[in-house]
Amino acid sequence: MDMKDVRKTAKERMKGYCRMCPICDGRACSGEVPGMGGLGTGVAFRNNVTALKAVQLNMRLLHDATEPDTSTKALGLDLSLPVMAAPIGGVSFNMGGAISEDAYIDAVLGGCKSRGIIGATGDGVPPFIVDAAMGGVKKLDGHGIPFIKPWDGAELKEKFDLAFSTGAKIYGMDVDAAGLITLRKMGRPVSPKPPVELKKIIDMVHEKGAKFILKGVMTVDEAEKAIEIGADAIVVSNHGGRVLDHAPGTATVLPAIADAVKGKICIIVDGGVRDGVDVLKMIALGAELVMIGRPFSQAAVGGEQEGVEAFIDQLTAQLTQAMVLTGCQTIDSVGRHILYGMTK
Repeated sequence: MDMKDVRKTAKERMKGYCRMCPICDGRACSGEVPGMGGLGTGVAFRNNVTALKAVQLNMRLLHDATEPDTSTKALGLDLSLPVMAAPIGGVSFNMGGAISEDAYIDAVLGGCKSRGIIGATGDGVPPFIVDAAMGGVKKLDGHGIPFIKPWDGAELKEKFDLAFSTGAKIYGMDVDAAGLITLRKMGRPVSPKPPVELKKIIDMVHEKGAKFILKGVMTVDEAEKAIEIGADAIVVSNHGGRVLDHAPGTATVLPAIADAVKGKICIIVDGGVRDGVDVLKMIALGAELVMIGRPFSQAAVGGEQEGVEAFIDQLTAQLTQAMVLTGCQTIDSVGRHILYGMTK
């Protein structure tokens, strides 16, 4: 399946929810939440894109890195690319509902598995969102990462019990979902979590022999706190610019976080990543893995599993070419030396 056809179909199916702009920078969809836009003025969404766009690469061709190895290891996973599909759900109110939630989840998870990477699933209301998420991971014998929102009270434990039933080996919580207006409108608010409460959740996951990802870390002090409470990984993320207007772009805050905690915890990042070159930039800035959100959603709606596979194939080709042109034979060899004006 050709990505042009995927995008054309996605544009038709997501009409009124996503314009499939040639440059997905949040300008046309500011304030469209629910939908695919950023909160309020959309500045946080745009900051993700502009911060990453400002990062420039040093072209080097006096080397022998002609056939780069894009594979990597992280969180006990062997991955063909340092890429994960971000946890996104709510096809009916965010993406137009042209395909079912089940079909969407199956497309993302199945496409990722077939191409040697892994996808995460989202959480939310109505119940069909979490049902599709957990069902999709279970169908693939646990090959997926269920993310649970920071619910209050008994609902949090109930959701984790559902997640544990999937057989997954990695679980996450997107604390950056705290305050999502879509959930408030549905009468199901979520809230920030103090470290002492998060530690209990992490301990519960570890007792299952699994790993825990904390998504929504944007400062050095909270990255250090994540280590203290035992998280296995953090995702540097502002929730796609959908929760706090005027937040900085993730590419802006990532280097300082990496300088402080890299080697002590797995660093994942999302925000404004559109292609394989962006993946390389984020790895050079200090991430070990890169989560991609909106482009995976567009590919799934536009072509279901074939669309997701086509998108991953495109990412692979773009990343490979960028590695050749910057002299990187392996993902481990990527560093700030390939970034113009950055050497540390």
